[in-house]
Parts: sequence; C-alpha cells; structure tokens
Amino acid sequence: MSIFLPPTLTRRNLLAGVAGTAAATLLPVRHGLAGAPVVRDLALRAAPGRSALLPAPRGRTPVWSYNDAVPGPEIRVRQGERLRIAVENGLDEETTVHWHGVRTPNAMDGVPHLTQPPIAPGETFRYEFDAVDAGTFWYHPHQRSFEQVGRGLYGPLIVEEAEPLRVDRDVTWVLDDWRLGEDAAIAGDFGGRHDMMHAGRIGNVVTINGRVATGFAVRRGERIRLRLINAANARIFALDFADHAPLVVALDGQPVTPHRPAGGRVVLGPAMRADLVLDCTGRVDSRAMVVDRFYEGLEYGLVELAYGAEPLRDAPPDWPLELAANPLAEPDIGAATRHQVLFTGGMMGRMVMDEMAGSLGRDASGGGMMGRMRSMMGMMHGDGIWLINGMAAKGPVLEPMLTLKRGRSHVLAMTNATAWPHPIHLHGHSFRVVSRNGDPTPYREWQDTVLMAPRETVEIALVADNPGDWMFHCHILEHQMSGMMGVIRVA
Repeated sequence: MSIFLPPTLTRRNLLAGVAGTAAATLLPVRHGLAGAPVVRDLALRAAPGRSALLPAPRGRTPVWSYNDAVPGPEIRVRQGERLRIAVENGLDEETTVHWHGVRTPNAMDGVPHLTQPPIAPGETFRYEFDAVDAGTFWYHPHQRSFEQVGRGLYGPLIVEEAEPLRVDRDVTWVLDDWRLGEDAAIAGDFGGRHDMMHAGRIGNVVTINGRVATGFAVRRGERIRLRLINAANARIFALDFADHAPLVVALDGQPVTPHRPAGGRVVLGPAMRADLVLDCTGRVDSRAMVVDRFYEGLEYGLVELAYGAEPLRDAPPDWPLELAANPLAEPDIGAATRHQVLFTGGMMGRMVMDEMAGSLGRDASGGGMMGRMRSMMGMMHGDGIWLINGMAAKGPVLEPMLTLKRGRSHVLAMTNATAWPHPIHLHGHSFRVVSRNGDPTPYREWQDTVLMAPRETVEIALVADNPGDWMFHCHILEHQMSGMMGVIRVA
C-alpha cells in the first residue's frame, strides 16, 4: 500500500500542523509548473505487528512498526518538496516521530515535551516541513526511544537531488540488530542497568531491511549507490567489503569529497548514514562476503555479494562521482564563539577522567581542561550514569545547557572522557567535523551525528541558523535515557 495518502486529521492536530507550516521558513519549497508548491501528503501508523526477521521455518517476531512493515516504508521525495505526514498512534503508549538529520522547523522536530506534546494513543499528529537538503535520512520515535526504536519503529527518508548521481541502481540498506530469544521474540529487558552503564543494548541477530540477509544479487560491471543507515540502539558497524573498494560520497546525507574509507572499513555509529558508490568488480558467478569487523573477536559475515552469470559491462563506468552541495551556511572558524563540552560517566568513568586529567596536568596547554575535569568529578552525584558538563538529564529537558547566538558561527570542542564510544547528535543542524585530537580532519565532513572514540576530543563547527531549543545527545539510546542528553538553544 502506498504511504502517499490523504491524511486523516483531528481539529487539534490540524491547528498544530498550521502552526508548523507558519514556522517552515528554512528555504522556499519546490514549485510545480503552475507555480504552486509541490506538497506530498503521506500517512504513517505506528502499531504492534509481526515481522519475519528470521528465515523460515522460524516464526514471525512480535514487533512495533510503521504501516505494518519493518523498517517502515521508504519515504522518497525530491529536494525542495514539502512533506505533510499524518502520524497515527496505534500503540498503547505515547509516541512521536523525529526526522533524523532533516533541518525541520523546531515545532516539527518530534521531541516530546520540548517541541511538541507526545501523540496520545488513538491520536493523529501532522508533521509539515520542507525537504531542504538532498540526502539519506531516517525517521524514528523520540518518546521512550530506547524501547520503541528497539522494537522496530524506524524507516528511511530519502531526498533525491535535482540531478542524482548516475548509477545502475540506488539501494537502501537499513542496518539493525535485535536481542531475540529461542522463540524468536524480542527480549523484554529494555533499559537494563548493565546496558546503560556499558555499551548499550547490543543484539544477537543483525538484519538488513528487517531480514537476516543471505545474499545480495549483483552483476559484474554494475555501479550501485548504496545508502547505509544504522538504526540500531547501540551497535556500531565497521563494514569490510572484501576485494571491493567502495567510495564514500556522502555522510549523514551531506555530500563529501569522494574517498575510500579509512582502513577500508565503513564505520557507522547508531543513527549515522553513509552513501557509497560500489563498483561490482568481481568475477561472474563469484561471491564476496561483506564482514562487520568493529568488535574485535566478534567479526561476522553480514551478507554475500552474489554475482550472476551475465555481466552488465566489462569494467566500471566512467561517470561523475561528485554530489552537489546542500544549502548549508559555512561557519567562520576564525570568528566563531567557542564552547567546551565534556562527556563523562559510565563504567570505568572515574578512572578515565582521572587518567585524562593527570595526562592533561602534565601538559601545560591542557591545564584549563584538567581543572574542569577535576571539578566535574566533584559534581558527579545522584542516579545519572552519563553526564554532559557535569549534569545528567532527568525527565523532560527544558533548560538549555548552551545558548548559541543565532546567525553566528560556533565551535563545540567536545571531549569524551569515558571508556566507551559515543555517537553525538545535534538536532536541527548539520555541522562540520573540523578536528580530532587537535589534528584537522582530511575532508571537513558535514555530519549531524559524530562518533567519538573513548578519550577523544572532537571539534565541530556550525552556523546556528535554525532557532529553537534543540536536543543534543548520545544516540546510543541507553546512554541517552540514562543522562547523556541536553538542550542547546539557538536564539
């Protein structure tokens, strides 16, 4: 069934949608031949269902899904079009939808109690925003996301360029993992303290587009645009394409200088995306395994590239690889206001802070950070497992941790003083990743979610041009719900 349906709206949600329309001022919408805006009406329904995650003869797994599918239906629109999406809540609890990586007006961002009241069971809310950037995005709840996402509520959102890359196929892989029992049911231990304090909820079954993958059919000489989306609660992927050498052409939906991934592995933390150009150079009737190598000693084969008997062409095509830039304001690093952000907590957190503070103490240039870390150690208290600048979020987060002056350039110098990696996501904006541990990044990539290694310092730069109160958090969802979350105000 098509998701492009006339939405059914209550009067209350119609008024909410009108308010959102008035706020949609990032860019003009794409217009049709007669000058009228091109508007796409869509409908999504979140509800319990069942899905065949595992191959036969295993049973179907009880899940929560959009439009009875895991992942939810792929929303595919053109850059500049306006989306009106009616979301009906068929669950027995409240929900919302966040359009991850899309620069929406604040009222359409889908964060409960911060940008909107949550959608009650049986109610419908209409989201309305313009697709200002082309690229690979996705949608998911922000209400109890550690369980709602973990039970299957997510889907891809693809915004096509005016002139897309020339390829033979444009393919989306939504990657996820699941913690399943012998009965194929999802384990109900969401929000467990061990997961919160360590790496998050890592599953024991990995799927591509909601299925355990066996083979992916390709042809020699074929060029594929492969859009990867990591929808897992906590799993980090590091994909090795064997003898193939994919080129990264976009990260988190934003074009980047085409390049081979560092170490030959495409690394994606939760919520991160990468667009690859994959030239299929294998022999006819051969097979090549794509292997996930992120967790040492726990490597596994994700899927086989299975070559058919008939080649498409003898050699890869000589087609352009550069994507057109999106309309992002370029930050002025020299004139930027600088802000320090310190992530602490978790298992072994105090040990890492003490170690890093001692190291900085021996380096005169790091004395300020050493004092800050010592101070943070003294502030850690209460139930918070993870902290940002010494504070652990509890309940609805309303008071901003930082205020960024609207229209100005800002640099966030972020230090991960923990023993665990964290994919850090800022709502409402994309930012340039400008340095890691003091070294300039080779591509100054635009991202909305940046993966920080333990003990790493990362600098990001942005123009704060989207007003409102925006979520800022770790996208390992168990870390978010146990404190690693805050609000950044743009005003």
